[in-house]
Amino acid sequence: MLLPRINHKRTGSLIVKSTHTMTVMMGDKVLKTYKVALGTVPVGAKEVEGDHKTPEGSYIIDSRNPQSRFHLSLHISYPSAADKTRARQKGARPGGDIMIHGLEKRFAYLGPLRRQADWTDGCIAVTTREIEEIWQLAPLGTRVEIRP
Repeated sequence: MLLPRINHKRTGSLIVKSTHTMTVMMGDKVLKTYKVALGTVPVGAKEVEGDHKTPEGSYIIDSRNPQSRFHLSLHISYPSAADKTRARQKGARPGGDIMIHGLEKRFAYLGPLRRQADWTDGCIAVTTREIEEIWQLAPLGTRVEIRP
């Protein structure tokens, strides 16, 4: 797999939807790879609000929510200007609130079983333990590349 070049002082993440993986890197060094669950419509880029697709493109982590109902969540900077234009051309809104997050408390006991099916509204989901690791590895400004 070809991984993006990331500034050696920065953490980055590569999400490959077709393999349901998220690789967290520091510069060129792979720190860890996680299996992920995606939106319920995993094929194709997010186009409009409510399509249940996970976006594709280059984003950053632009906020962190320690009080998320999904244990912890990292907000991805979707929609980009191009995403907004694409949705507007379809006469729709692009949507938002795309996160990398853990599991709701009531489902946390399922752990890895929750990634056997795609179940989010377009987010990238990992287990509770995994989001705690990612939370420590991915500060604000972390690059997130999402590929088909």
